[in-house]
Amino acid sequence: MLKSAQRGLADAQNESIETDSQFDLAVEAAHKFALAALRREGYRSENRITVYQTLTHTIGVSNADIQIFLKAHNERNLASYQGRIDIGEKLLADLIAATKRLSTAVAKLAPPA
Repeated sequence: MLKSAQRGLADAQNESIETDSQFDLAVEAAHKFALAALRREGYRSENRITVYQTLTHTIGVSNADIQIFLKAHNERNLASYQGRIDIGEKLLADLIAATKRLSTAVAKLAPPA
């Protein structure tokens, strides 16, 4: 899962692909990293919002980054379920930066006992 998340994050930073694709890759990478942190603590969740909200407890992610992940999740849902695709460059940049920080934090986690 982590290798897939790392590849997705790297691909999300490729400015030669469409912004929507970059956004999708970044959202998926963020979710995989967040899920890895949650699973490291012995928990599972099928709810993406819960996975993001637990980051403050699993690896100490800032509330600001959690808000970025939640906003990105909301935008992803609007695109998927309502066909609305209006991803701003600032949200994409913020999401990639927050996902990079999340990736670094997850990489520092000790393997499960």
